Parts: sequence; C-alpha cells; structure tokens
Amino acid sequence: MKSTEIRRKFLDFFKDKEHHIASSASLVPIDPTMLLTGAGMVQFKPIFLGKTKVDYTRAASCQKCVRTTDIDVIGQTGRHLSFFEMLGNFSFGDYYKREATEWAWRVLTEEFRIEKDRLWVTIFETDDEAGDLWRDKVGVSSDRIVKLGEADNFWSAGPTGPCGPCSEILFDQGEEFSCGKPSCAPGCDCDRYLEIWNLVFMQYNRDSDGELHPLPNKSIDTGMG
Repeated sequence: MKSTEIRRKFLDFFKDKEHHIASSASLVPIDPTMLLTGAGMVQFKPIFLGKTKVDYTRAASCQKCVRTTDIDVIGQTGRHLSFFEMLGNFSFGDYYKREATEWAWRVLTEEFRIEKDRLWVTIFETDDEAGDLWRDKVGVSSDRIVKLGEADNFWSAGPTGPCGPCSEILFDQGEEFSCGKPSCAPGCDCDRYLEIWNLVFMQYNRDSDGELHPLPNKSIDTGMG
C-alpha cells in the first residue's frame, strides 16, 4: 500500500465519522513554548486548553513533523525519524476512549488490513478503563494488553501543556528484529515491537511546577507516524 493510499484511507475514514479535515500546519508553530511542530496536536493545543473556540468538535489531519528529541539515535534504529508525516484524529470534549480505541483498531485491521495477531496494545499502568475497553469492546486478548509506566504510556508535548495517559498499538515485526534477550517484550527498547499508533487520552494541563490540572474537557489526541 503506497503512502498516498494510506493518507487517503485514513482521512476518508474519519471524514465519514464527521471529522473536520485540517490542513498540515506550519513547521514553525505559533507557540512560544515550542520551536518546531513535532506532533499533529500542536495546531490544536489552544483548543485543548479551552483558549480557542472552533465550530467543530472532531478533527483529523496529516501533519508534517520535525522531531529533535530523539536526534541522538536517528539512524541507529529503524523507528526514529527527524522528519515525517503524522496521521491523527482528535476529539475536543466529544468522544473519548471507547470510540478512539474501536476506530483505531478498525483502521488498522480493516482499512490497512494488518493481521490482528501481529498487533499488541500497551496501556498506562493504572488505566484499567482502557484495558477493559481493549479487551471487552475491541476484542484484544488479555495476554496482548501490556501495562507500562509513565515513561512509556503518559504523553505530553513538552514540559508544560496538555497531557494524559496513553495507549500505544504495536506491530510485532518478528523475532529477527528482537534484541535476543529473554526479557524482550512490548516496551523493550529494540525494533521488534514497533509502535505504529499512539492514542492519548488528553485530560490534564501540566503547569511550570509540574502540577497536573484537569482540562476543560476530556479529549482525544492520536498520532500515527
């Protein structure tokens, strides 16, 4: 499947779900806390914070991104990039975890035709609600749902701003991509379990002191590189 078809299938799927299709924003954001646009949610940050009002509550985009946080390992792994396009769907106080998980699974397994037995799911270690949804509503078996800590499954765009627990969907590339350690499993820092989509359950705003404050509305921010 070519990249043009991937973009089209993704955006058409969410357009059918009544999402506003937003154009890719500038790589230089209008945000004093960020130097470059590194995620699809950047252009929507004022909406998540309740500072900007728009006439839609759902959006999707294909955002051009520049990442510098992992610059030291670019070229050393098969999963770190400096420039890429991020597909994402967003909810601003509209749908939440159930729809985000169900739609992500449908896009990957029905639109992109990825084999279900190659997919794993990670959740934040205390987010039992997400685990229940993946198991009971989506149909992912319990042995493929892995709990991980804040370093892996709590996302933020930077030291301050919107953030929340997240759930990642991983693709098992096979044993040949493994580090070979007996402990190799989802969450291992090797190329076997490749993160292909991150679903962020955006519900907090982190201030400069590191304190978490509830956002005006619980929202959804997803990103697939």
